[in-house]
Amino acid sequence: MTRSLLAAAIALFVGGCASTSPQDAASNRAPVKDYYGTLEPFAANAVYFVVTDRFVNGDTSNDHRDQGGGRANPKTRTFDIPLPPCNGVAGNIGYLGGDFKGIADNLDYIRGMGFTSVWITPVVDNPDEAFTGGSPPGCGSILTDQGKSGYHGYWGTNFFKLDEHLPSAHLDFAGLASAVHAKDMTLVLDIVGNHGSPGWTMPKPQPKFGQVFDQAGRLVADHQNLPPQALDPAHNPLHRFYNTTGPVDAAKGSIFDGNLAQLADFDAGNPAVLDYMVDAYGHWIDQGADAFRIDTISWMPPSFWDAFTRRIRAKHPGFFMFGEAFDYDAAKIATHTLPGNGEVSVLDFPMKQAMDEVFGRKGAGYERLAPSLFLTDGPYANPYELATFYDNHDMPRMDASDEGFIDAHNWLFTARGIPVVYYGSEMGFMRGRAEHAGNRNYFGNEGIAAARRSPIHAALARIANVRAATPALQRGVQVDIELQGNRAAFYRVLQHGDVRQVALVLLNKGDAAQRFDISSLLQPGQWRSALDGGTLDVRAGGTLSTDVAAHGVQVFVLDAAVTMPALQAALDRAMTGARRPR
Repeated sequence: MTRSLLAAAIALFVGGCASTSPQDAASNRAPVKDYYGTLEPFAANAVYFVVTDRFVNGDTSNDHRDQGGGRANPKTRTFDIPLPPCNGVAGNIGYLGGDFKGIADNLDYIRGMGFTSVWITPVVDNPDEAFTGGSPPGCGSILTDQGKSGYHGYWGTNFFKLDEHLPSAHLDFAGLASAVHAKDMTLVLDIVGNHGSPGWTMPKPQPKFGQVFDQAGRLVADHQNLPPQALDPAHNPLHRFYNTTGPVDAAKGSIFDGNLAQLADFDAGNPAVLDYMVDAYGHWIDQGADAFRIDTISWMPPSFWDAFTRRIRAKHPGFFMFGEAFDYDAAKIATHTLPGNGEVSVLDFPMKQAMDEVFGRKGAGYERLAPSLFLTDGPYANPYELATFYDNHDMPRMDASDEGFIDAHNWLFTARGIPVVYYGSEMGFMRGRAEHAGNRNYFGNEGIAAARRSPIHAALARIANVRAATPALQRGVQVDIELQGNRAAFYRVLQHGDVRQVALVLLNKGDAAQRFDISSLLQPGQWRSALDGGTLDVRAGGTLSTDVAAHGVQVFVLDAAVTMPALQAALDRAMTGARRPR
């Protein structure tokens, strides 16, 4: 928890205690049992994810609009490469100017929405031309890279070097990290461990493609525009960084054993690869990165990530990481969270799938979310540390109404997990659009101005700021009361250290107001609305009754230790099996 959030939590606790009776105050001072979902500090955050180049162009002097020959060389230029429109909207596969200054200039906007962390795409040096190999992209295609630039950052060639499109004078990566920290926020850096830039299928070799350079700028690996099966690592030192498998058809084996498209695939069994990655990403931690999001984590074996994370944490104890295992099978992605496999968190793809059905056009009921919670006896080391989301840059954005986005955020910021929201979703930007059909389009200051007028933005800021001020919503154990149809009701409880807090969450995704009468596990006391500050006094054996507006949320907070035997018993059950032993 950041210092300001901790101060807010303490203030809420003190304020709650001031309104209790002497007997309640005495019980708050007495030793109490711990109740929590996680004690991981990073779990206090809510994360705003930006594709840096597509957020805001804060400094046009670093656009490099003539790179790759500019418009005189349409096959290799890197700036502004529009695609044919898909249903009236054109995507773009060139750089569009977003940079560190664009992020730094808008940190108040991000922080004002209630986000306490910014996740940015990779910052390492990428090739200086558009890729001439591969297959041309289409409206619904993925991993089709012909004509693309490295605007996204995932085509690393020198993992120690900052890409020239990102910094400005007096604002390098360390400067961005300092700006983020000055807002009492954290910076998540996207990292890639399994591949570099595209390495073959080019009509003729292109500079940097399929190459890796060390911190001194020396060439240490080169695919030499050869297909993986033609590499000769036994005799050519420049081939030793790479696998020789090539892409694997899913019908013939595991796709995770081969290359993604034409990307130069690193050999996890080569100790030099591990050394390079540990040193390179340690370099960015030293400059201010607070956490890592690990791209394509399943494409490297668990033994690699176990060695990588051990070495990172040996120097930076407790460093938080979460991986992208693009799979909707919880048992498969959960392996990365377990001892011997890296012990990192992961993006919660099963919950994403459920959220898309509940809050998107299908309109499924809240009961669809229950199987993906895995609150007890689940496959994850700790479900409360999962990064929860409903879309991102690698899939179509969620196709939902404004009300669907509002409902999704009300769930995302109150249920278990660490919420992650993709840039522009605060206004339903490019909803339903795939990668080449507008998903990654430029947002800019115009987008920010439009977002401020959106009802989605207003509702998001309201519930996200409630989470930022309510420790129980950040790390509290969850006990469900009702998840059915358009209604959800559940408790989040955090009782650890100086914090004693129970939050009752009531959600309504229907088109009409709903009356909630909660008596189950309801502890008597003065319950405070975290949204409007009003209070409800509940007597022993009483009921908390309130109306929740259409597509609305209500959060009632009891700042007191848990003393009700039935609630204690439910929390004891929830704590049992919530986390796997480490």
